[in-house]
Amino acid sequence: MKILARLCLRRAGFQAKYNNHLWNNVQKTALYSTKIVDTLKGRGLVNSVTHDSIYSALEKSKVGVYCGVDPTAPSLHVGNLIPLMGLLHFHLAGHRILPLVGSATGAIGDPSGKSTERGLLASDVLNNNVKSISAQLENFFERAREYAEKRSYNVSIEQNASPSNSSERLSPIKIVRNGDWYGGMGVLEFLRDVGKHARVGVMLARESVKARMSSEQGISFTEFSYQLLQAYDFWYLYKNHGCKVQLGGSDQWGNITAGTELIRRLRAANDISNDGGSGDVNSENDAFGITFPLLTTSTGEKFGKSAGNAIWLDSNLTSPFDFYQFFVQTPDADVERYLLLFTLLPVDKIAQTIEAHKQKPEDFTAQKLLASEVTEMIHGENGFRKAIVATDVLFGKSKSSYTKSELANAFANDPRLKTINNAVISGKTVTDLAVISESCKSKGEANRLIKNGGLYWNNQRVTDPKWIPSLENGDYIGGSIGVLRTGKTNYRLLQIQENT
Repeated sequence: MKILARLCLRRAGFQAKYNNHLWNNVQKTALYSTKIVDTLKGRGLVNSVTHDSIYSALEKSKVGVYCGVDPTAPSLHVGNLIPLMGLLHFHLAGHRILPLVGSATGAIGDPSGKSTERGLLASDVLNNNVKSISAQLENFFERAREYAEKRSYNVSIEQNASPSNSSERLSPIKIVRNGDWYGGMGVLEFLRDVGKHARVGVMLARESVKARMSSEQGISFTEFSYQLLQAYDFWYLYKNHGCKVQLGGSDQWGNITAGTELIRRLRAANDISNDGGSGDVNSENDAFGITFPLLTTSTGEKFGKSAGNAIWLDSNLTSPFDFYQFFVQTPDADVERYLLLFTLLPVDKIAQTIEAHKQKPEDFTAQKLLASEVTEMIHGENGFRKAIVATDVLFGKSKSSYTKSELANAFANDPRLKTINNAVISGKTVTDLAVISESCKSKGEANRLIKNGGLYWNNQRVTDPKWIPSLENGDYIGGSIGVLRTGKTNYRLLQIQENT
């Protein structure tokens, strides 16, 4: 697409200079008030809250906050960024966050928002997914703290933090797996301690259940019971980790309220609340839920897909370059909302960026800022640098001055890259290279493309089918890589390996 080429950075240093200029004007002060829910609302991160008393409860003390993810895939994707950002905001505001990996519930599957029952995962696949997502969560919050620190947030960790700690230092992040507490629990114990407090009429009335029961497929008892498992997760974390807030998408409302109701009933039954066991909903010891809006694009499409493919947070599944480009291609109608949702940029700075973007929309200033912020937060400085180098090489018209190591780092594991010994391509015409790189199936196809103006070498149109690119003439970027493009978006790269 022409727009893709127009969106790219002309030089790699532009975005870094832009960001430095932006943050030189931000004073290093506390960026959170005590009203964390208002902060989230101001950024479009709140759809509903279970009770308005959450405001006063969060102003009085720092609490535990959790959000769960079921390990249905080996990686999180950009659709998971909203709950991750919600947890990050609570973390930076001094609350103790508990990202939960559903090592137990992942074996069942949540029916919320699903029209059909999800296939069950093999135990080895589930275990591998749990390990990879747990590691990914650790990496996310580590990089997010680095990202936040550069943007004036205090990210010092309190080594002996407690849920009620009001220190300016941040509480340590604790990643939990619900298999740890379900592993030793039998079905009779669960029915006695949890099922006793559940009301079937209420469970049947939940939207996720009603929708499935009215469908042709119906709902299995396995999926029907999922809400009780998630409710017990909340109770366990409430009792053992001081967790009083659960975050989730708006499709999780039924599961979240099942948890707050179970906590209310169990507090009353066990006489552990500050209100003498009455279960008063306005007690400062109450549990709360916050739901995020389910994100769709301005055209109504589900956020997080590119040409039908998920955009993963794992760089082995979606390269930093492709990740960066996904956000660079954000439509004007969505970019302000995404800057609020997916970055830590101050609201006033986002407003300034949008105003500048409106003055010269052809520069795509807002999209470039969004892409750079999110890419650095997810993939770190090195990943962001990879994305910038790859963008400049693939879309830039000048022969960029990158070293061989920079180029190798930027395109490592890229399926579009083919490494060829210099001896193999020496003396080969551009049509030969088009076939070697798999840009074309035959020299005849390459010749036809050249005749029609559809074959490019380093983004320069090829006019002579007999032209021979050479290292000596500087035809390879950084003395290493040649970029072949057919049509508008089909890229292949040839990396030259020196003779040994």
